[in-house]
Amino acid sequence: MGERLIDFYGTECVHCKEMDPIIEKVEKELKIKITRLEVWHNSENAQLLKEYDKDVQGNEFCGGIPFFYNEKTGKKLCGNVKYERLKAWAEGK
Repeated sequence: MGERLIDFYGTECVHCKEMDPIIEKVEKELKIKITRLEVWHNSENAQLLKEYDKDVQGNEFCGGIPFFYNEKTGKKLCGNVKYERLKAWAEGK
C-alpha cells in the first residue's frame, strides 16, 4: 500500500470532468498531487478500482466514478463532492 491520493475517473465521464477544477484547486492550495487513474480504457486501473472500492465486508462501496481513495488513510469518497470535502480527504481528515 502506498501513500497516493487517487482519483479514479473515466475519459468520457461528465461527472469526472466536473471535478477537474475542484481537484486542481485542492492540489494548488495544499501543494500536493492527486494521481488520476483512467478506468474505462485501462484494465489495470479498473482492477485497482475494484480492489479499493470495497466496504469492510468486502462488498462494493461506491460502484461508480469519480471515486477517490487515500492510500495512507484508506478514506474513500464517492461521486462529485464539494471542495471542502475533497480538501479534508486529501489532508487525511
